Amino acid sequence: MTTTTYLGSGDASRHRHDYRPDWLDNLADDVTIESSVLTGIAEGRTRSGQYSGLLYDDKEFNYVAAYADHGFVEDYTSMVRGEPIGSVVVIHFNEAGQTARIVVNHRPPRSVLLWSQLMGEYFAGTRYAQYFVSHDAAEALYQAT
Repeated sequence: MTTTTYLGSGDASRHRHDYRPDWLDNLADDVTIESSVLTGIAEGRTRSGQYSGLLYDDKEFNYVAAYADHGFVEDYTSMVRGEPIGSVVVIHFNEAGQTARIVVNHRPPRSVLLWSQLMGEYFAGTRYAQYFVSHDAAEALYQAT
């Protein structure tokens, strides 16, 4: 029988509260981010990484490492407001070594909607709000999942 990976192992000794990736502090001016919680591709530096880190209760890492010549990958699980969430983050660095492209895939859908709603509330009134689902839209979609 296969078990879902986004539930984590349940082993509290594997939980990390202190992880801050170096790539987050070295964003290119034209960095792009694509994510299952976004309604489009966002471009440019934001405080989203700082805020999103606060949403996690903790992180349990399955895998963190460089890949190929200009990449980095993270695979971790966590809880956000009591909901389990799994994340795979793929980073591509430009020739200058800056973070140029971030792709984040979250699962399951209910947690994706919650995450997007919370980020939308945080970015309300900014140019980045357009990339997240509204509270009402999230609620309607959440009920459907």
